[in-house]
Amino acid sequence: MLNLNGYDVIVVLGPTASGKTRFACELAATHNGEIISADSRQVYKRLNIGTGKDLDSYVVNGKSIPYHLIDIVEPDAPFFLHHYQELLFNSIANIRRNGKLPIVCGGTGLYLSALYKTYELTAVPENESLRRTLQTLSKEELLKRLHQFPKPHTQHIDTHSVKRIIRGIEVATYLQSHPTPPKIWPTYNIKYLGIHVSKEVRIKRIRQRLQERLKQGLIQEVEELLASGVSHQRLQFLGLEYKYLSHYLLDQYTETECINLLETAIIQYAKRQMTWFRKMEKEINLEWIEPMTNTSQSNSTS
Repeated sequence: MLNLNGYDVIVVLGPTASGKTRFACELAATHNGEIISADSRQVYKRLNIGTGKDLDSYVVNGKSIPYHLIDIVEPDAPFFLHHYQELLFNSIANIRRNGKLPIVCGGTGLYLSALYKTYELTAVPENESLRRTLQTLSKEELLKRLHQFPKPHTQHIDTHSVKRIIRGIEVATYLQSHPTPPKIWPTYNIKYLGIHVSKEVRIKRIRQRLQERLKQGLIQEVEELLASGVSHQRLQFLGLEYKYLSHYLLDQYTETECINLLETAIIQYAKRQMTWFRKMEKEINLEWIEPMTNTSQSNSTS
């Protein structure tokens, strides 16, 4: 059995399709807890099937588990990391004030890192003219420009993503003339639990889950978002299911091509999540567990 005594906050993390939501809800049911989502797309309303909100999972043995930071903004509303971080710490404080155990659950690396890193730089406003210029450059040219800025302003940037590199240059440019002091958040005693599944099992689950979501009406969900006024550009920004199905509905892929490409993209995304979690292990004490047997595998990942 897991010993959670003495911890202020529990974090349940894992790659997509690892079963972390069900496990976190079972923990909440047995430890008087409430769930705080750490999923960058579940904050949006009406993005239900594609983001895997699976709200049925929040009922355990007939008991409804309270959840936070799900369905809080419209799909086309701006929502940045500093917004999430502030809401995260407000939710933790409110849950603890009510005598409950906050359980943060998700797989978005930046949102999980918001517990122990400062991200006030995400409040830096967008610079449209600079973005238009940067979008004409190659990734190599963008990296060269990024590395011209002071390292403290750029070391947090995910250089695998062109979008992140452009945003990093935008922020670093702003900081040249607008230095900003860091915001200090409360410090908690946090227990980090990672859901361990083998690569083979993870891929199998991803494939099965995608087929299930298509049967549940994933394509119809995207069509309804478009009909409500959400643009194709916005859907593509939201990524994965919404990105590929947007291309499909624009007749840029056949349905078979779309599903095959989407499946591959989700598998690759899960791999990137695991890479992020391994980096987190250098900064936090992360215990990997197998929920089916409730055994721990500290410092091991697949």
